[in-house]
Amino acid sequence: MQVSIQEAKANLSSLIAAVEKGEEVVIARRNTPVVRLLPVAAESPTPPKGPLEYLTELPAKLDQFLEKKFEEELARDFKGKRKS
Repeated sequence: MQVSIQEAKANLSSLIAAVEKGEEVVIARRNTPVVRLLPVAAESPTPPKGPLEYLTELPAKLDQFLEKKFEEELARDFKGKRKS
Protein backbone atom coordinates (compact mmCIF):
# COMPACT_ATOMS: atom_id res chain seq x y z
CA MET A 1 0.00 0.00 0.00
CA GLN A 2 1.24 3.48 -0.80
CA VAL A 3 0.00 6.57 1.03
CA SER A 4 0.82 10.24 0.95
CA ILE A 5 2.57 11.98 3.81
CA GLN A 6 -0.73 13.65 4.77
CA GLU A 7 -2.51 10.28 4.86
CA ALA A 8 0.33 8.81 6.92
CA LYS A 9 0.05 11.63 9.45
CA ALA A 10 -3.69 11.15 9.77
CA ASN A 11 -3.62 7.33 9.91
CA LEU A 12 -0.33 6.39 11.54
CA SER A 13 -1.87 3.94 14.03
CA SER A 14 -3.71 2.01 11.34
CA LEU A 15 -0.62 1.97 9.13
CA ILE A 16 1.44 0.53 11.97
CA ALA A 17 -1.23 -2.13 12.51
CA ALA A 18 -1.10 -3.00 8.81
CA VAL A 19 2.69 -3.37 8.95
CA GLU A 20 2.41 -5.60 12.02
CA LYS A 21 0.06 -7.85 10.04
CA GLY A 22 2.66 -8.19 7.31
CA GLU A 23 1.55 -5.53 4.84
CA GLU A 24 4.13 -3.27 3.23
CA VAL A 25 3.45 0.45 3.63
CA VAL A 26 5.21 3.03 1.48
CA ILE A 27 4.90 6.75 2.18
CA ALA A 28 5.17 8.94 -0.89
CA ARG A 29 5.76 12.62 -1.54
CA ARG A 30 3.99 13.74 -4.73
CA ASN A 31 3.58 10.11 -5.78
CA THR A 32 7.30 9.44 -5.36
CA PRO A 33 8.05 6.77 -2.71
CA VAL A 34 10.33 8.12 0.01
CA VAL A 35 9.83 5.87 3.05
CA ARG A 36 8.94 2.24 3.65
CA LEU A 37 7.53 1.17 7.01
CA LEU A 38 8.87 -2.16 8.23
CA PRO A 39 8.44 -4.06 11.48
CA VAL A 40 11.46 -3.82 13.76
CA ALA A 41 11.85 -7.60 13.92
CA ALA A 42 12.36 -7.73 10.15
CA GLU A 43 15.30 -5.32 10.32
CA SER A 44 16.94 -6.29 13.64
CA PRO A 45 20.02 -8.51 13.49
CA THR A 46 20.68 -10.99 16.27
CA PRO A 47 21.78 -8.96 19.28
CA PRO A 48 25.33 -9.50 20.50
CA LYS A 49 25.91 -11.58 23.59
CA GLY A 50 25.51 -9.74 26.85
CA PRO A 51 28.18 -10.01 29.54
CA LEU A 52 26.19 -12.53 31.58
CA GLU A 53 25.85 -14.91 28.62
CA TYR A 54 29.62 -15.45 28.66
CA LEU A 55 29.39 -16.80 32.22
CA THR A 56 27.99 -20.07 30.87
CA GLU A 57 31.34 -20.65 29.15
CA LEU A 58 33.38 -19.76 32.22
CA PRO A 59 33.08 -22.88 34.42
CA ALA A 60 34.62 -25.28 31.89
CA LYS A 61 37.48 -22.92 31.10
CA LEU A 62 38.01 -22.14 34.78
CA ASP A 63 38.10 -25.84 35.67
CA GLN A 64 40.71 -26.49 32.99
CA PHE A 65 42.79 -23.54 34.18
CA LEU A 66 42.59 -24.49 37.86
CA GLU A 67 43.33 -28.15 37.15
CA LYS A 68 46.47 -27.19 35.24
CA LYS A 69 47.60 -24.79 38.00
CA PHE A 70 46.91 -27.41 40.69
CA GLU A 71 48.98 -30.01 38.84
CA GLU A 72 51.83 -27.50 38.41
CA GLU A 73 51.77 -26.65 42.13
CA LEU A 74 51.73 -30.32 43.12
CA ALA A 75 54.67 -31.05 40.84
CA ARG A 76 56.56 -28.05 42.24
CA ASP A 77 55.78 -28.84 45.90
CA PHE A 78 56.60 -32.52 45.75
CA LYS A 79 59.47 -32.46 43.26
CA GLY A 80 62.32 -34.49 44.62
CA LYS A 81 60.41 -35.59 47.73
CA ARG A 82 59.86 -39.30 48.33
CA LYS A 83 57.51 -41.16 50.57
CA SER A 84 59.24 -42.65 53.59
